[in-house]
Amino acid sequence: MKNKELIRTLKFVLFSASAGLIEFGWFSLLTALTDWSYWPRYLIALVFSVLWNFTLNRNFTFKSAGNVPIAMLKVALFYAVFTPASTFLGNYLAETRGWNDFLVTILNMGLNFVLEYLYDRFYVFGPTIDTKDNAVHEN
Repeated sequence: MKNKELIRTLKFVLFSASAGLIEFGWFSLLTALTDWSYWPRYLIALVFSVLWNFTLNRNFTFKSAGNVPIAMLKVALFYAVFTPASTFLGNYLAETRGWNDFLVTILNMGLNFVLEYLYDRFYVFGPTIDTKDNAVHEN
């Protein structure tokens, strides 16, 4: 059981790293191609990252056969709090305090990684972890 959780955590780390690359890539692209302030670049990049991360972690990390719309709603609730908080904080640090945009984005990504793992593991997918394989075999 302990080994299974370690593997689950490693998968989350790897998928989150790929989502981080997507977020950082979009943020970099928008930085290079636009003169937008911090918050729209960050917000667009975050949306692409979240969609990618949700799909991979639901299917491969948590192997959940649970109701997808309910899981998506739970994740949306997380981001309804996290997104405004991280956007306003990030914009404040980058635009008002003069912090490097990329440093602020990396800090937001790290905070997102830790909070989302705990939220997904124990709330979004907790009751339905490892049910995907069972649902396939039952049909």
